[in-house]
Amino acid sequence: MRRPDRTHVGLHLRALARTGLAVPTAPWLGWPMRSRVWCGRSGLGVAAAVSLSLVVGGCSPSGAPPGSAEGAAEPYVPGSGDDWARRDPAAAGFDPVGLQAALDYTLAHETQQIPEDPGAYLRARFAGIPDQEIVGRTAPRGGVNGIVVKDGYIVAEWGDTDREDMTFSVAKSYLSTVTGLAWDDGMISLDEPIGVSVDDGTFERGHNARITWHHLLQQTSEWEGELWGKPDRADRREGIDRTLQEPGTFWEYNDVRVNLMAYSLLHLFRRPLPDVLSDRVMEPIGASDDWTWEGYETSWTMVDGQRIQSVSGGGHWGGGFFIDTRDHARFGLLAARRGRWGGEQLVSTEWFDRATSPVPFKPDYGYMWWLNTDRSLFPAASEDAFFALGAGSTNVIFVDPDRDLVTVTRWVDGTEHVNEFLRLLLAALDE
Repeated sequence: MRRPDRTHVGLHLRALARTGLAVPTAPWLGWPMRSRVWCGRSGLGVAAAVSLSLVVGGCSPSGAPPGSAEGAAEPYVPGSGDDWARRDPAAAGFDPVGLQAALDYTLAHETQQIPEDPGAYLRARFAGIPDQEIVGRTAPRGGVNGIVVKDGYIVAEWGDTDREDMTFSVAKSYLSTVTGLAWDDGMISLDEPIGVSVDDGTFERGHNARITWHHLLQQTSEWEGELWGKPDRADRREGIDRTLQEPGTFWEYNDVRVNLMAYSLLHLFRRPLPDVLSDRVMEPIGASDDWTWEGYETSWTMVDGQRIQSVSGGGHWGGGFFIDTRDHARFGLLAARRGRWGGEQLVSTEWFDRATSPVPFKPDYGYMWWLNTDRSLFPAASEDAFFALGAGSTNVIFVDPDRDLVTVTRWVDGTEHVNEFLRLLLAALDE
């Protein structure tokens, strides 16, 4: 039974926030209601080796959240499909030569760690290790490609950005956002034990009973058990035989526990998570219908008499998100705008504030988003930037809300080279 105080009051406040009206701060609810700059510097863009077109769009001159003042213009968002305006680099404040250098850099540094067949890479990497069988779909990858979006407009685009590729752990940031929908709807209280809502025994034993949604989101749950034939030990990256700690006190990146989050949300929503994401996020932001979010051949479960596949939060054992670069960029733009899209608050600003708040003892991680606290991940980028990362940064959604800037890079050779791309890009913008 849902509690009538904090959850219901929060639901009404979040519903009010979606209208664009002012919402009172509520520190007693534990929600930081930070102000955001919604319209950064005026933005136009470039398409590298692609024809360019100029489109004029509106932006609130006050920098206030869209809709917060009468007559304030919403920042530009693209329409569906190919209805996405481009802008010229010089008019956007970019140095065209510097921008081209950034794009050329990515093309010269294609990943060496992920071969053209990621499935072969996964099988070779985990050969002979217990519980590492590939149980989900894999697919050959394309070449280096990417997109730069400034103030909602396409600035640069190179390679095949319409190709659906595996995206590995970028899927986790989508999973975080689905959790945000559940929180916005008042379905969960983040500090409540998950076993209150998912009462099938998954969270019954020992310290598992004390695990909250907050713990799973931060990857501090220390859940112990087996899911879809994979024991949590299969991905204990901080030591297979170590002693498990109290939930909320130790951080470990663990795909079994991420998949447990997806399983728990499935049993909360009572419908496939790809359907929830499509209805509430991907369709409203105009994404294509070509993306898929998949689980494993072993991850089918019964919900209300219906057999449903529980999705995975990465490609470690196959499965996960298969999506093109443009759709990633739309999702990144939604994150940059703190859940707002064309006058509608699809996901609450409060959720993105929470999702990008650091784990106290892992300051570069939030709710399944990577953070640039102290510029520890990408020194070239702003400390306030955040990222969805997959497969050693070969797949990156880079979000810089203060600049209203989003980039997606695919199959660039890891963190060092992505950082250099960002350095060149931001130098071209800031000159």
